[in-house]
Amino acid sequence: MSIPSERLRPWVSEVTVLAGHGPGDRLVHVPDAGTALVVRTTPDGRCDLLVVGPRTRASYHIGKDLPFVVKLRLRPGAARPLLGLGVGELVDRTAAIGDVWPDSDGLVRRLAESGTDAELVLKHLESALLARIAAQSPADLERSELVRTAAKALTRPAGRGREPVPAIARRLAVSERHLRGLFSDGVGVPPKRFERITRVRRVLAGGRASSWATAGYYDQSHMTAEFRAMMGVTPGAFFAGRLPALQPC
Repeated sequence: MSIPSERLRPWVSEVTVLAGHGPGDRLVHVPDAGTALVVRTTPDGRCDLLVVGPRTRASYHIGKDLPFVVKLRLRPGAARPLLGLGVGELVDRTAAIGDVWPDSDGLVRRLAESGTDAELVLKHLESALLARIAAQSPADLERSELVRTAAKALTRPAGRGREPVPAIARRLAVSERHLRGLFSDGVGVPPKRFERITRVRRVLAGGRASSWATAGYYDQSHMTAEFRAMMGVTPGAFFAGRLPALQPC
């Protein structure tokens, strides 16, 4: 995992480059409120550019033979202006870039010509994303900034200056109803579900040492129930490697 370039940092939170992703590997896709752009090369040399929408539940898969993968995780709230559609249409879905950007053929061709040169692939993706940003109206950029600010505030753990949605709306000088509507359209899930996903991701990041208090839960039973609802197993079973049956990818 690497840090995105300075110009993309307000829009992209993570850049991941994988090489030698073999068939039969165990893949766990955890809940994620962010949308991602994924470039992948197949063994026969085909290049795909996919849009992976927010995931509300974990999925467990048998890996494919993918020699080269680059993933850009967009910050929650950044996908709406970059993709040009409400992110709710992408929740728990993966779409080919052509279904989202009708004029993406040239980009896909340049990515295919880049082969496994990660630096060149990232350069082409950055150029395309910056062009999309530059084409947005000031009003669209302002709405995106508002949603990204709200998402950042909701990501803070409880007890560390975290604000409830009504307080965030007052600080941003918009109505709570307006903020919730913008948030659901720009992130893909409403604020309450976003917070649930964020809490589960805190548990995953903390591993076996995670406590219900630091993760933002009311008590242990709250953490266990919410984790099982999204991950399919309890925290203890997950960290012990007792996972649901793997499904074809």
